[in-house]
Amino acid sequence: MMSTGSDNPVQWKTTIIVSTPLQNHGVSRMLSVQQHRIRFSDSVEPGAFVFPLSGTAFLLVHLQELPENVEESGLFEKINTFVKVHRNCFLLLQAPFHGKSEMNILSMIQHRFFGTSLRILPVRNNAEIVKGMLTIAKATSKPHVDSIRDRMSLARAHIIESSPVWEMLRDIKLG
Repeated sequence: MMSTGSDNPVQWKTTIIVSTPLQNHGVSRMLSVQQHRIRFSDSVEPGAFVFPLSGTAFLLVHLQELPENVEESGLFEKINTFVKVHRNCFLLLQAPFHGKSEMNILSMIQHRFFGTSLRILPVRNNAEIVKGMLTIAKATSKPHVDSIRDRMSLARAHIIESSPVWEMLRDIKLG
């Protein structure tokens, strides 16, 4: 939620391109209920959510649907294609809990895609998926990214201004 300066918050809404196979998925329904503009497309990777205004893309993978041998599941090829297509990409690894098996798969993916632009978000349920995607997409979309950058600059200036270290350095410089 974003504040307008007064006490009444304004719901952030955006357009999301969702792969057609996710049309009846709970996450798509949750995004629709929040009144985001959902566009279903066969041209995006199955399992993908793309936020064009923020330039972010998310690939949803249900860990419990993967076969025993993850190497042979085609998952790495799918992730590799996704990383090549989307510059700012996130992998949503969904599992009801994150035990040893889930952590092993997470580790394998991290090792395989180390050094790429892929970021991994372990999630347990649809609510966490929606919250994670919307938080990242909002923080990286115009004009929110500009607002965040301005606030960070102000905070940095304030810290520098009121820092005892900077005061000491100024005193040394003057002396």
